[in-house]
Amino acid sequence: MARRSLSLRDAVDWVRTHRPDDWSEPAGEFGREDVAAHYADTFAGVPANSVSRDERLARYRVSDSPIPVLLGLYGSAERVGQLLPGLPQAITPATARAMVSAARPPTRTAEPPCRQVRDLKLHDLPVLRTTPRDAGPYLTMGIVYAEGHGCGHETVALSVHRMLVLDSDRLAIWMVPGRALRALHEQGGRLPVSVNLGAPPAAMLASALSSAVLPAAKLDVAGALAGSPLALADAVSQPTSVLAESEIVIEGYLDDTTADEALSGPPAASLPEFLGYDGDARTGLPVLTVTAVTTRRDPTYQAVIGPGREQSVILGLAGALSVALSADTDLISDLHYGPSGGGMLLLVVAVRKQSTADDGRLGALARRIFEGHGFVKLIVFTDDDIDIRSTDDVLWAMTTRANLGSDCTTFTGFRPLGMDPSQRPEWGRGGAGDRTWIDATAPFARKGDMVRSFRPAGAR
Repeated sequence: MARRSLSLRDAVDWVRTHRPDDWSEPAGEFGREDVAAHYADTFAGVPANSVSRDERLARYRVSDSPIPVLLGLYGSAERVGQLLPGLPQAITPATARAMVSAARPPTRTAEPPCRQVRDLKLHDLPVLRTTPRDAGPYLTMGIVYAEGHGCGHETVALSVHRMLVLDSDRLAIWMVPGRALRALHEQGGRLPVSVNLGAPPAAMLASALSSAVLPAAKLDVAGALAGSPLALADAVSQPTSVLAESEIVIEGYLDDTTADEALSGPPAASLPEFLGYDGDARTGLPVLTVTAVTTRRDPTYQAVIGPGREQSVILGLAGALSVALSADTDLISDLHYGPSGGGMLLLVVAVRKQSTADDGRLGALARRIFEGHGFVKLIVFTDDDIDIRSTDDVLWAMTTRANLGSDCTTFTGFRPLGMDPSQRPEWGRGGAGDRTWIDATAPFARKGDMVRSFRPAGAR
């Protein structure tokens, strides 16, 4: 099996060899505050800007560091699918369960590539400041690994968080409520952690899966996505583990130390978020004290600019798998989170009706999805002849197979999402906790009348 999903550098080599048009190395050197802006203007897509496109993989040379910066690996869902042989082409409850059934626990190695070089400091890494409004330079693609006990059993947290560089050995970390890492930290005491940068693609996607619906450990599922077990190793300065194939590993611990998300005065913004707007700076964030930084030889620093196709693909693929794992129904023939919702707010569900009774099942399915997946704001149901990854095709279905006055339903009483400006109290038009679903499917009895004039070869 090709190693393209077992390490970042293998994935990059595969893209450069098999999809050379997806690769770019911008000429010249860039300042750390200029990389993200160049990528946003040149390569990024919605919601970073108004351009609908897949994103290229780009490697930047940075003026004050020998370590290059990599952006865009996950900027194409098709490309990610080629990198991860275990990722289902169509995401349904059946294919998601089959993926989990192929879970493969990680192996352990005594000589991990990630510690070929030691004795670095945080400031040796080309950590980006995405915009001039940011509170400071942020780590944006570090997978945090931690082990502990929760609910009477061993818990392993594997998740990505924004981390502000405070100085040469401290990071301020924002943990969304409900995440496993936050639960472990809130138990008190010192929590050893590793931050894995440039981690294997399978680990990145697995880290975004919902632990609440996952019947297996995330790293085991990463082995299923990769088609081969990932490797762990002991950390060098903390009693925890690291992802052995990572480009860069930061080791340290969380305790009761806190800091505000500011380097000089109270900023209004943290950094650009996945929906395309600046995030809010936080106060009293946990501090990660760094005890070691190790790398592979000739490492690459991986980052994300925040909004754009890359973030939407990671969140969207993991979100679709999470919904599929929680949905006990034969209706779903595919799931897709649109980049228009940052990979989290807009969910398109293709359904395959078998009888007139299925016409009345969509509302209950929508409510179950809303109740189990708190970020979903809008669900659009389509027939399975619609390309749910094409915004134009989904809008065509909404236009010709729905009358929104009768086919659009809103549920009330859900928790508003503060990241969405339209759900904040100051929006002024109400509806902050509303969730809406649209039935853009043909009634079962009318399906024979709703056949496209030009059908793809092989279509039913």
